Amino acid sequence: MFISDNLSVNEEGHLTVSGADTVELAEKYGTPLYVMDENLLRENCRSFKSSIDKYYGGNGLVCFASKAFCCKAMCRLALEEGIGLDVASIGELYTALSVGFSPEKLCFHGNNKTDEEIRYALESRIGHIVVDNVYELNRLNELAEESGIVANIMYRIKPGIDAHTHSFIMTGQIDSKFGFALETGEAYEAVKKALSLKNIRLVGLHCHIGSQIFDIDPFVKAAEVMLDFIAKIKDELGYETEQLDLGGGFGIRYTDEDNPVGYDKYMERVSARVKEICREKNLKQPFILIEPGRSIAGPAGLTLYKAGGKKTIPNIRTYVSIDGGMGDNPRYALYQSKYDAVVANKAGLERTETITLAGKCCETGDLIGEGMKIQPVEVGDIIAVLATGAYNYSMSSNYNRIPKPAVVFVNGDSSRVVVKRETLEDIVRNDVE
Repeated sequence: MFISDNLSVNEEGHLTVSGADTVELAEKYGTPLYVMDENLLRENCRSFKSSIDKYYGGNGLVCFASKAFCCKAMCRLALEEGIGLDVASIGELYTALSVGFSPEKLCFHGNNKTDEEIRYALESRIGHIVVDNVYELNRLNELAEESGIVANIMYRIKPGIDAHTHSFIMTGQIDSKFGFALETGEAYEAVKKALSLKNIRLVGLHCHIGSQIFDIDPFVKAAEVMLDFIAKIKDELGYETEQLDLGGGFGIRYTDEDNPVGYDKYMERVSARVKEICREKNLKQPFILIEPGRSIAGPAGLTLYKAGGKKTIPNIRTYVSIDGGMGDNPRYALYQSKYDAVVANKAGLERTETITLAGKCCETGDLIGEGMKIQPVEVGDIIAVLATGAYNYSMSSNYNRIPKPAVVFVNGDSSRVVVKRETLEDIVRNDVE
């Protein structure tokens, strides 16, 4: 009936998440409201961790891509589940360290890291920095020398893989702002450069081929390309890297149209190919890292709104307006991302209406979805938009100076605020008189 097994309908006909009544959550905490199922977050972390331990013999690490959903509570949860974190800014790094996260389990990404960010990462002794370009490499070497540190790095490599996803979120092809290209020889020359620098230690290579991918074959191909490059470096330069980060990008189910592959099947197929190539090319099996983000956080979240005006344009469409919008979920405006929605207080009823779910921002494109099948909607109903755990809170803004919603973790019958709702005073806090 729903896109996720943690969703159900109780005796009152209300939508529940992990047993918690969403209508009661809306009444208690207000709307809009981000709701995260803590049990499912932990279950997803454990699923990835047990899978990588099983298929790589414990020689690997799951790093949650914190850009998908970053707050203290999520970093603390990842720490408790024994996984690492992929951070992409000084803010994400600071958040992780603020809860006592192990620096050696942090990897720092970004295509234009500032000196401030690099110095902070070096001072924090994080596991490794993923270097994106030669300018960054040279600057990192200089800053590491100033600090008396040898920096552990990975190179972000563009493996040239077409991941069959939205063009805005394809990052493995040659025309990308991220990483070093293999086809042009850029990556090979960068490796030679790194090996010549005294304050740089090249520990591994990294790739990421895109997001919301449902096919295992591109991941297998990416592993093949990366291991071929590791073998080339070993054969021609006499240096064998120790680690290989295969990134993330695993698809999730947003609507009934989506058919994601089980993560265990991905790990089984890719690991089998990794082991096969290592035997063929006489390579030591590298320490494998993966960086799931959406696939851990996305299914665990939903957003609750209160329905406002309902406007029917005959023979065209029916708009239902909500008390949130692109400020708390910009993904439809950016990517035309599809979502499933439910009238939470009528979740047991048949979906007989087709609507366009419109936000409250002063922007024509402020929509959450078009052509959405939903239960009959009236003013005051609570509408739940599903699978919003990734890239919603983390991409939220104060457009139109609208305060950001609270984030609530639910765990069975219990719930708690992990990020407070912004107040009007928060909106003007940094303004100068």
